[in-house]
Amino acid sequence: MEMILTAILLGLLEGLTEFLPVSSTGHLILAQAIFGYSPEEWSQFNIVIQLGAIAAVLVTYRKLFWFAGIGLFRGKGESIRFVRNILAGFMPAAVIGLLAKDAIDVMLGSPLVVASALLIGGVAMLVLERTIPAREDTGVTEMPVRTAILIGFAQCLAMIPGTSRSGATILGALALGVGRKTAAEFSFFLAVPTMLGAATVKILDDPALLAGEATIGWGEIAAGFFAAFIMAMIVIRAFVAYVSRRGFAPFAWYRIVVGLAALAWLTLA
Repeated sequence: MEMILTAILLGLLEGLTEFLPVSSTGHLILAQAIFGYSPEEWSQFNIVIQLGAIAAVLVTYRKLFWFAGIGLFRGKGESIRFVRNILAGFMPAAVIGLLAKDAIDVMLGSPLVVASALLIGGVAMLVLERTIPAREDTGVTEMPVRTAILIGFAQCLAMIPGTSRSGATILGALALGVGRKTAAEFSFFLAVPTMLGAATVKILDDPALLAGEATIGWGEIAAGFFAAFIMAMIVIRAFVAYVSRRGFAPFAWYRIVVGLAALAWLTLA
């Protein structure tokens, strides 16, 4: 029962932070370090429950994905550009993620890397927020393919735990002249193939997990999955509405405070 409760709490944390530019993986690693859980023991869980957050994107934007799929089948230009941009943004992470997989796995066990990345990313976010003017939102379909590819390379920075996948993609998009709402939504859409790919690789690399013999079993993973799904459903719409009006500065300050607190705790512990 204690493991199930822990899984639910971590799932809620994943759903709350996955689409905010504060690093869900970083928060999970820090939470497990603070409460004494083994990062290696929970690493598969951390990856797989992200599928709950991805399911929330698919449900929230189900009409958009449905019409994009139908339009792609019928050869409509708008749908083709939508799918093209998502795939173009995904490709850098697919290639670099496979090449750098072992190095990423090492960093996933380091709370110090997480704390440092939270702090540095918060400062970078604050600088960009104050220096880049707000741009008009034109939508993902109107984004040039070159911009989508460059945002995809920005997403690769999130392979450093604590950087934040959504934070890297959103800030990369803003720096390239994309509007806030479009930047946030493209980050959501780009998460679908990226996180599905990461979860698939992790599951296939872990025969014990496939056989139901891992320390963190499918019962805990299912509990974390549904907790992440419910929380992400709540967060997605609220986040888009907020950043469209207010920007990202509060999230930057949050990262700075948490990063400094985590560094202090890790130094004194």
